[in-house]
Amino acid sequence: MVVRIRFGKGVKVSRKRRKNQRVALAVAALLTPAAFLAFVLGLWQIAADLSFASNFAISSGVFSHWHVWLGSAALLQFCAYRLNRYGKSGDTAAS
Repeated sequence: MVVRIRFGKGVKVSRKRRKNQRVALAVAALLTPAAFLAFVLGLWQIAADLSFASNFAISSGVFSHWHVWLGSAALLQFCAYRLNRYGKSGDTAAS
């Protein structure tokens, strides 16, 4: 006796773009100017410490140090870089 099991046709596997890629590209586009702003604020704090510029706008607290501003600028730019890579992944495979 031969038993045959027949399976129906399932969902086709395809390489579709991930839904979040467009959102990742949009957020990355907004993070780059934010990183630039943080970098400029860090430079302003350094210039204020060296008496090249007027007093920095934030005189006390965590954000009154240039280390925080330059570190956050680097972190924001790294996040924008990673989001751009995620958003553009799969473009070369599609073409």
